[in-house]
Amino acid sequence: MKFGVIQERKNPPDRRVVLSPEACKEVISKFNDAKILVEPSSIRVFKDAEYANVGLPISTNMEECDVLIGVKEVPMESLIPNKKYFFFSHTIKKQPYNRELLRTMLQKNIEMYDHEVITNSKEQRVVAFGRYAGIVGAYNGFRAYGLKYNAFELPKAENLKDQEDLINHLRKIKLPNIKIMLTGKGRVGNGAKEMLDAMHITKVNVKEYLQDDFLEPVYCQIDASEYNKRKDGIRGNKADFFTNPEEYKTNFTRFTKVTDFYIAGHFYGDGAPYLFSREDAKHPDFKIKVVADVSCDIDGPVASTIRSSTIADPIYGYNAESESEVDFKETNAIAVMAVDNLPCELPRDASIGFGKAFVKHVIPAFFNDDKDGVLERARMTKEGKLTQRYAYLQNYVDGKE
Repeated sequence: MKFGVIQERKNPPDRRVVLSPEACKEVISKFNDAKILVEPSSIRVFKDAEYANVGLPISTNMEECDVLIGVKEVPMESLIPNKKYFFFSHTIKKQPYNRELLRTMLQKNIEMYDHEVITNSKEQRVVAFGRYAGIVGAYNGFRAYGLKYNAFELPKAENLKDQEDLINHLRKIKLPNIKIMLTGKGRVGNGAKEMLDAMHITKVNVKEYLQDDFLEPVYCQIDASEYNKRKDGIRGNKADFFTNPEEYKTNFTRFTKVTDFYIAGHFYGDGAPYLFSREDAKHPDFKIKVVADVSCDIDGPVASTIRSSTIADPIYGYNAESESEVDFKETNAIAVMAVDNLPCELPRDASIGFGKAFVKHVIPAFFNDDKDGVLERARMTKEGKLTQRYAYLQNYVDGKE
């Protein structure tokens, strides 16, 4: 089995990679039948020489490979027919902008495996960049806070080496006795929590957060059962919420009255209630002035997120009264950090973490007849057709929806 580590061709350029030099070395040492070729790249966070130094051939001839592995979408003209590909295709939610990409993969008889649907037998994702989105998102949120209030200046995350470097800079800042709300207890939320804990910010429970005053900054981390409640008044739970989201309404506005800085790291599903609406943000009691929206659902559960922002220009202002974008330094503005590709700012750490999971969960499937069904569940196309699991995309492919 010959794997190819392909160069990223999408713009803006992404410096991440699925398999680091160390990950490649591990694959070759564990599986005697595995070979890996590395396509040269001038933008990849790991230099060609770093791969060559561990004995990997640098080659432009990706046609030799059976399986081609990338991060972002491969441009249609660069797809090699009759190959297996791994990358984020951004088609499983019927994204209109990638319809032609999926059509082209079917026409070129490509076997497509999407990173987003690589799951275990319990249907839980096993490879993801979410933790790094949380790590960078929290850092960027503090950077936005410092800039809004002219309190301190932090360098951009993309100019720092790794998570440790981010933490070292955060530990130098002095925060007032603000209250920080963090939603989500998955990869993203817990990635953000790592940063808050590394700063030695005190964690408090919901009751303390809502009722008590503090002489130091504090944070509270909540999940769906704490920011939603059933409409009928019956006590709900997280499992019930994910099964019947339409039966719930927000219980988040109690937090907006006491929160200064909000980090959104939750998962938002179809039919779920918004955390706070545009009307909620107009309320005189609404206190939030800085939002780091790592989840970044546009015009969705976090009303101040009216668009995504970029690594180059990560912060904008939202005026609740006019429901429009303004300068984030305006007194009444909510400063919004809503970068939608945060892991790109920490490419080395993100690549190493992602690669470890890929080597652990995906690579073995090629050598054990996919006994756990990892490849089967992630395979979107085969022999020029959608697989049964992804047949729901047929009307999307045909342009009917």
